[in-house]
Amino acid sequence: MPITRITVGRYEEELTHPGALKAALAEFISTLIFVFAGEGSGMAFSKLTAGAPNTPAGLISAAIAHAFALFVAVSVSANISGGHVNPAVTFGAFIGGNISLLRGILYWIAQLLGSIVACLLLRFSTGGLTTSAFALSAGEGVWNAFVFEIVMTFGLVYTVYATAIDPKRGSLGTIAPIAIGFIVGANILAGGAFDGASMNPAVSFGPAVVSWTWTHHWVYWAGPLIGGGLAGVVYELFFISHTHEPLPWASPIGADPAVKNGSQEPYALAHKKKHLDGKTHPKYSYVVPSALAEQEHGHIHCAPKRYNKNQKGFYL
Repeated sequence: MPITRITVGRYEEELTHPGALKAALAEFISTLIFVFAGEGSGMAFSKLTAGAPNTPAGLISAAIAHAFALFVAVSVSANISGGHVNPAVTFGAFIGGNISLLRGILYWIAQLLGSIVACLLLRFSTGGLTTSAFALSAGEGVWNAFVFEIVMTFGLVYTVYATAIDPKRGSLGTIAPIAIGFIVGANILAGGAFDGASMNPAVSFGPAVVSWTWTHHWVYWAGPLIGGGLAGVVYELFFISHTHEPLPWASPIGADPAVKNGSQEPYALAHKKKHLDGKTHPKYSYVVPSALAEQEHGHIHCAPKRYNKNQKGFYL
């Protein structure tokens, strides 16, 4: 069960470690890029159409701008933080046991601040134009919008799991940013005319703070978090195999050591520390003998760990 792998994390490793702070900075910058481009495109379209952005052309414009901006935002931060750019994605990764609670909180703070700063920059650079907060369209009920946000965010986080987190993703990992951008663009085309299609609490939070508009704002938090959490549970539970393939020359703890080249070397699993020839190594969960560590030009084959303290976010 995914819930059994949820971890809080250690303060000194998740909140004050330079790697964690760099990852948070990457999330801040990526969210700023995404919100600035996405929200800015809506403000520009509104200016060009005399304040009438709620048209089919405006919807298509918003979908394209958000898809392209998210593609870039995820790409530039993928190798640093995992490229979440969304509290709902971070929450879904946490529920699936792919990021610690403390690292997730750090990401949330960075994402929300990035959104606020993006909206403040937009307001200043446009000469005081209003950053539009997300709102329900005429005739759209609050519970209708709530369900919309759950379903759309489920699709988004499910896509993230399939293309970025799943260890069996293979070549799909290379197209993860564009796939994530595409699903967001498609969902905006589906739900943008009804509730704005947020799918991202940070995207909703920045404009709400700067314009100080909080009507039905809870919908844009509760819906995405529920949808993201459900996607994490479903994908982890049904589609990710957690069986661990032992190395073909490894024996269980307590087994008799094998004799190689006249010397005895232990073939044991290391559950708490990962060593390779006496050195800590984050990728391997085995204690391997030095003679075998040099085989195949130094490549040691074993199943990857799902999460460890040295991993920045989740796999991409």
